[in-house]
Parts: sequence; C-alpha cells; structure tokens
Amino acid sequence: SDDQPTVLIYGHYDVQPAEPLDLWDTPPFEPTVRDGKLYARGSADMKGNLLTSIHGVEALARANGQPPINVSFIYEGEEEIGSPNLPKLVEAERAFLAADAVLSADGGQHGPDQPSLSVGLKGLGGCQINLTTANSDLHSGMYGATVPNAVQAMVQLAATFHDTEGRVQVEGFYDKVHDLTDAERAEIAEVPFDEPAFTSDLGLDALWGEAGWTPVERQWARPTLDMNGIWGGFQGDGTKTVTPRKSHLKVTCRLVSDQTPVEIVNLIEQHVQKYCPPGAKVEVQRIPGSAKPFVLDRDNDVHRAAGNVLEELFGNPPFIVRSGGTIPATGIFQEILGADSVMFGWSMPGSGAHAPNEWYRLEDYERGRIAYAMLLYRLQR
Repeated sequence: SDDQPTVLIYGHYDVQPAEPLDLWDTPPFEPTVRDGKLYARGSADMKGNLLTSIHGVEALARANGQPPINVSFIYEGEEEIGSPNLPKLVEAERAFLAADAVLSADGGQHGPDQPSLSVGLKGLGGCQINLTTANSDLHSGMYGATVPNAVQAMVQLAATFHDTEGRVQVEGFYDKVHDLTDAERAEIAEVPFDEPAFTSDLGLDALWGEAGWTPVERQWARPTLDMNGIWGGFQGDGTKTVTPRKSHLKVTCRLVSDQTPVEIVNLIEQHVQKYCPPGAKVEVQRIPGSAKPFVLDRDNDVHRAAGNVLEELFGNPPFIVRSGGTIPATGIFQEILGADSVMFGWSMPGSGAHAPNEWYRLEDYERGRIAYAMLLYRLQR
C-alpha cells in the first residue's frame, strides 16, 4: 500500500563453525530441546531470531490476510564473514529494498525480565600479519641464538600493540574516536552491571582493559585491537628442535565513532613495519569483510514504537544499550538506502553464541513473535 510505511526485516542464516565438537552435549546440527531451550549451532545467532521474525509476520498475515504495513525481508548467508557481497546486492536492488526503516532480527534482550534497545554497534576491520626470517627452518642447535626466530619475533612484535593497561599503542589509532559525553556515560551507568559476578561467571579473578573507562564503557564505546590467533613453528606431538622461519598473527579491531576499517588496517601496517624486529620481514594481508560503526538516530518512529512494545510485553521500559558486536548490514542499509536499523532480536545473555551448547529459549520465540505483530500494528499510519 502506498499510504503505509515500509519496513525491511533483516537477518542472516549463516553460522560460526561448531568446533570444538567434543564440548557439545548434543550434536550441534541436530536441534535438541531441553528445559525449554533449543540447543543447536546458530539457534541464538541467529536462526532462532530469524524464524521468530518470519513466524511473527506470517501469523499476522494468516489472521488478517496481510500485514497492516508493507513488509519486505532480506536474509543473507555471509554475515559471519563480514557481508562482503551485500553492498553490491543492496545497490543493485535499491528500488526493491527501499524502506522507511529496517528491523534487524539479529541481536538480543538484556535479560528474561528486562528488555533493551541497542542504539549503537561497533565496526570491524582485520588483517593477518605474516612474518618471515631465513629461507628455511633451521637446526636450533646449529643456528639458535644466531639467526632470528620467527615465532619469537612475532611475539616481540605482538607485544608492541598495547601498553600494560590495554591501551592500543598503534600511532593514530584513537585520532577519530569521540570520547563519551557526560550524558552518554550517565546513560550507560543506568544499566546494571555486576562486575564481580561477570568476572566469576567467566572463570576469571580480574578484568583487563584500557584505564579510565568502566568495563561496560569499554565493551560498548571504546575501540579494541584483538589478537585472535597466532601460530608458527612445529605444532605436532613431541619435539622438533627447529628455529622456525615463518609465523602468523590474526588481528581484528572493533571500531567506534569515525574510525574506518581501511584507515585502521593502514595504521596497523605502518606500525608493524616500524617495529618489525631486525632480521625479519612482515607482510600485512587484509581480511575480507569489514564494517563501519553504526549509531542509530533516535529521532525515529520505529525506535519509539519498538520501545513501547517492549515495555508493554515486559512490564518495564527497555534499557538503552549499545553492543560491542558488529552487524555490517546496518551501516550498508544506512549508507545505500538511507534507512536506520532498529535492533529487534530476542537472544538472551549467556546463550552461547559462537560457543558450544548454544541455545535459544522457546519462551523468547513466542514472545518475539507477538512483539513483531504488535510492532507492525503500531507503525500503521
């Protein structure tokens, strides 16, 4: 209908690898219901959310013949690798995908009894650093302590990325980061956070991170540089006494404010060339798939309506939160379609997204279906 708004509902059906398989209580690709939870890889992130959005609209259409507003869907299979082909698709189908707003089924709520609405997501950029020394692996007795060791050189290089308190030491890394205002810090502080319980639940005795910011501020509004994997040398059982010639390091950065993936990876490349140990050479290989940070314009009818629906269903208003995660599509829709994304997912904290024994509560599936139907009605003109 030309006189009703159009909402585009977004989600993704791809998932993270299920390994390590031995840590799953049941096979990851054989959905199993236990204690009101559906256990399977992708149940929380985000096939459960995807079906919640579809079935909510489907139930409404079956009851009334059609939804009260215009609804279109776009579900992709590349979100977990950075949505590399989504920009081309959205650009090519710009007219078909045109919408007044986007509902992202990806995401979750603050807790079983407390709703939340996310107004910001971090961006993402990454690279693999490849370091080489000699022209072959060498006998450690004949050449050790004489020629550079690629694994030791990589460890030395990796140690230059942060100071002892977690602040990134790459020159220019923070140049385009806007510090939180007093009002933003106060809003974040309104969201309850039990630091001792959070620490204990993770099996830790202390947290770590950039000084001067609370753990939640660091998670939601400060950029990060994370080393995701490092390898080199002999990896088999037993011992092989070599001085390795190659080592590798995977790095990803969660971005905020006006940081861009291209600029940040450029800065990392300059940093590793500057601090590469003597006798070693480094090459920076960009990782496909990246995303700019996303911040929602809160002067948004869909955002307000979603908040009202959540308050009615939960009995209390939603917390206004941000996320340390990344959904590349939000920035793509904002840039190409001019449409902001409102997060309307239903996964719960501790659901094990990206981890073994991932789960999605059936209760949240039911409540989420109702919420989608309510929201579409609220958006009628």
